[in-house]
Amino acid sequence: MTEVNRDFSELYGYRFEDLKPEMSAALSKTVSEADILMFAGVSGDTNPVHLDAEFAASTMFGGRIAHGMLSAALISAVFGTRLPGPGCIYLSQTLKFKAPVKIGDTVVARVTVKELKTEKRRAVFSTVCTVRGNVVLDGEAEIMIPARA
Repeated sequence: MTEVNRDFSELYGYRFEDLKPEMSAALSKTVSEADILMFAGVSGDTNPVHLDAEFAASTMFGGRIAHGMLSAALISAVFGTRLPGPGCIYLSQTLKFKAPVKIGDTVVARVTVKELKTEKRRAVFSTVCTVRGNVVLDGEAEIMIPARA
């Protein structure tokens, strides 16, 4: 796997011609109480499993969990800021939620180039989020990437 060099064109991102299979980039974020509250406000998802400790304690999770889409949003952040970076267009994403994320967990979101579709300047990426090395979410995304001028 080739890790992305963060010094490369942070303003404009990678161009389609720069991508190679197995290129990878990641970011991490420790989920806070504020993150969950703000995500609930922005998304409108006020499910009590995310917001109400008493209710959440009675669920299979035994306590509050972060929104699954909060972890998925970190994948979007990798695409928009690291690989391929600014200028890319998110076309599709599949997601499988494997385990809960709780307040204080550090989520690592990683994307890896899986396939390049030259005729349409699209790339297929494997996407995964982990907490302490355990997969909490995985899937696949297709991204349109600008070509060189």
